[in-house]
Amino acid sequence: MANTYTLIEAKTLTTTAASVTFTSIPQTYTDLLLKFSCRSTSTAGADIYANLKIQFNSDTGNNYTGQLVFGLGSGSGGAGTYTSQAGNLFSYANGNVTTASTFSSGELYIPNYTSNNQKSSSVDCVVENNATSGFVEVAAERWSGTSAITTIDLVSIYGSHTADSTFYLYGIKNS
Repeated sequence: MANTYTLIEAKTLTTTAASVTFTSIPQTYTDLLLKFSCRSTSTAGADIYANLKIQFNSDTGNNYTGQLVFGLGSGSGGAGTYTSQAGNLFSYANGNVTTASTFSSGELYIPNYTSNNQKSSSVDCVVENNATSGFVEVAAERWSGTSAITTIDLVSIYGSHTADSTFYLYGIKNS
């Protein structure tokens, strides 16, 4: 079990941004952990959840697959699979039609990010709209790239990340 967490970089947005990028990720850790609290400017219809995706090493090709399970505050839920996507659909964020100043939160875990094998990751997140509903997601994902991860892009698919969204990238060592 990992026992040493080191903050690599923290980002707090002061203005809106379509994406957030972590570059020059050190290759001295075993695993990576990204913690986030974010909100989107999206007003996409009645959908209160704005999709986010992650891309490793600026790879925008159809090299990402995943499976997810989700639940809604109303008691309903479901599951899904995606293949050959241009960036993992790794999480959701509060859209701009949700309760003001309410941010989603979650974390993305990437084991063995320096290996020369395909990279797996897992994510869990929660989105809530204090007025009407909540949403939780757990997903397992894979990037078919075999290079060590040196860059992570967090892209808001609809709208942009709002000011005060935060992203913390940690390196994890087993020593």
